[in-house]
Amino acid sequence: QVQLVESGGGLVQAGGSLRLSCAASGRTFRGYAMGWFRQASGNEREFVAAITWSGGSIYYADSVKGRFTNSRDNAKNTVYLQMNSLKPEDTAVYYCAAGSMAAMLMKPYGVEYWGKGTLVTVSS
Repeated sequence: QVQLVESGGGLVQAGGSLRLSCAASGRTFRGYAMGWFRQASGNEREFVAAITWSGGSIYYADSVKGRFTNSRDNAKNTVYLQMNSLKPEDTAVYYCAAGSMAAMLMKPYGVEYWGKGTLVTVSS
């Protein structure tokens, strides 16, 4: 059974930091891009960041560039999202995803696998 399990969400004050992790299991994800999406209450799910298998290419939404860092450890089947300088508008449920980079960068985001999400709340 394929699973993507996110962790690391929580409540943080504006300007603070959080590090999200996503542990993948159930199959090999060799060759898969891994990414992060978020969905705020009442909004559509939106792309945040994605990284290729090799880590050689990383893409970010304009809203998080310079503040968030996407990385992965293939030996641990884990992907990370370091979030710094958090803003109240970053408040959302953050989802981990695995699939093709093309699917992650274009709606309707037809990635193969999704995690169940972890809530990030940034207070002002």
